[in-house]
Amino acid sequence: MGASRVHLFRIRIGRSASQKRRMKATTVGVSLKMPAVSVACTVLNESDDIDALVESLMRQTLAPAEVIIVDGGSTDGTWERLQAARSKYTTLVPIRDESCSLQRSPGPIARGRNIATAAASSDVVACADAGCTYGPDWLANLTAPIFNGHFQYSVGGSYIDPTKTDPTKTDPTKSTVWDVASAPFFGIKLNPDAATKSCTARSMAFRKELWQRVGGFPETVFLGEDTVFDSKVRQLVTPAFAERAKASYQPRHTFHSALRQMVSYSVTDGVLGGRSARLWRNLARCLAEILAAFTLVYSPIPLLCVLALEIYFAFRLDWTDLRRMPIRTLGARLVFSLIVPWVVAWYQTVGSITKKNRPNRQNFT
Repeated sequence: MGASRVHLFRIRIGRSASQKRRMKATTVGVSLKMPAVSVACTVLNESDDIDALVESLMRQTLAPAEVIIVDGGSTDGTWERLQAARSKYTTLVPIRDESCSLQRSPGPIARGRNIATAAASSDVVACADAGCTYGPDWLANLTAPIFNGHFQYSVGGSYIDPTKTDPTKTDPTKSTVWDVASAPFFGIKLNPDAATKSCTARSMAFRKELWQRVGGFPETVFLGEDTVFDSKVRQLVTPAFAERAKASYQPRHTFHSALRQMVSYSVTDGVLGGRSARLWRNLARCLAEILAAFTLVYSPIPLLCVLALEIYFAFRLDWTDLRRMPIRTLGARLVFSLIVPWVVAWYQTVGSITKKNRPNRQNFT
């Protein structure tokens, strides 16, 4: 991988049993010198998810040099869980910094990511996030494009498994119907193998020098700090879209929490003055629905055409992963998709006028 050349063990006849056991990984290739990479993460009041996050990061085939988790002043036991995990994992580096909260910073998530990245000892840093777990090969797959010398920046994306849904929202290992319904509108895939070119700090890696060149994550941005960071980075370098490097995300949404998140993201887009094309596209959908409703006195055809178009918008990104889903799930997706243009149009406009973001649930805990 890049400067660190990979040497493969060769099994030879006559080796001792213990030697052969050490050589069992020959067929997949084992690096004699593992590349150094640090994992950076920031959390606030994530006691329900923190243990699973830490466990998955500590079981990577490419062992991180350190896993740095910045706690922004949790009051729900998250910090205590991190301290307990520190006694179990020597490479876990918990940092408590209460400036990484909305009460003390306009961009607490970005600030937490910057503190974690600044503390990293490795030249390459991978970002992870609470509410996610990571497969054993996640870190190796995510950083491979960087270590092979072709890229300085790599994005992996995130996914949820639509075949493992829990309508009762009581099983923490499964997704809810509304997770699946809202997934594409938050850039989340329903298949770990699906191609993605969208960025998310749930799964991204970069050289620390590149992070420094763009000034880190923007600490004036409340939500969408990874999007702003990504846009700055892409002005300098071309990203790699790493395969099999998606974070397994479980937001555990209800209808109201999914809608609340869409509202928060839309307000933030308005505050930042970004995604104007998205705003106009959704305004056009709202206008089309209104005009189709008015023309009902003359003909139902315009409304049927608009409905067909809305069905297309609801399922176009991941129909192959949804087609075997229950009617209830498909119905939830259509309902959420129909609401999206109205939420985006209204709240992105509100954000552009008020220039005020909405706090997330962790800041109320």
